[in-house]
Amino acid sequence: MSGHSKWSSIKHKKAVKDARKGRLFTKLIKEITVAARTGGGDINANPRLRTAVMAAKAASMPNDNIDRAIKRGTGELEGVSYEEIQYEGYGPGGAAILVRVLTDNKNRTVQEIRHIFAKHGGNLGESGCVAWMFDKKGLITVDKSKVEEDRLISLALEAGVEDVREDDGLFELVMQPEDFEKVRDTLEREKVPVTTAQVTMIPKSTVALDGPSAEQVLKLTEELEDHDDVQSVAANFDIPNELLEKAG
Repeated sequence: MSGHSKWSSIKHKKAVKDARKGRLFTKLIKEITVAARTGGGDINANPRLRTAVMAAKAASMPNDNIDRAIKRGTGELEGVSYEEIQYEGYGPGGAAILVRVLTDNKNRTVQEIRHIFAKHGGNLGESGCVAWMFDKKGLITVDKSKVEEDRLISLALEAGVEDVREDDGLFELVMQPEDFEKVRDTLEREKVPVTTAQVTMIPKSTVALDGPSAEQVLKLTEELEDHDDVQSVAANFDIPNELLEKAG
């Protein structure tokens, strides 16, 4: 999965710009609402909600916005009902792409996602066509300058982390989804500042892309991520650093 943490760090920088445009808040509010609807409004008893709220607070979302989103999810306030769907497809160069959406209009969204794939030389596939190429994992990144490597590795292994990797100024901690809360709580308790924390889809292997195919797949994934209904995009491409930096 070389390239995964590099792309994650680029997306983290991009998220700062997205927050200024309000796009990030819209996505976070949707996630909070659905998490509260499916697992209840108690943060301590609902890990998905707790993750969503932590992400919202990290993006400096006002508490009032968070509270309203939770109440819409639990039904205390009137709100839109969102459907959670995963779309799968191929990008230029055969890159496998997973797109997770929350939408209140499935027919509209699938047409728009299909158009984005086609516009950038890809194609939307059937359910299951690429999901087998990914594993669901907990993924936490920590800025290398914020913690000593030996201390982080010791804490991570004790908490159940499968692997600790280093790339592009970040430590990347990978774990089973069921260990995600324990690892994050351990880092929080030990005052280790976390850059990103999420349960996500990580590719089992990667496809090396360069030149026009690489540029095209980056445009495809960026436009997918910019779509209002898209919550996350996972892909298995490996692209040279200079192209990733250019995209960021």
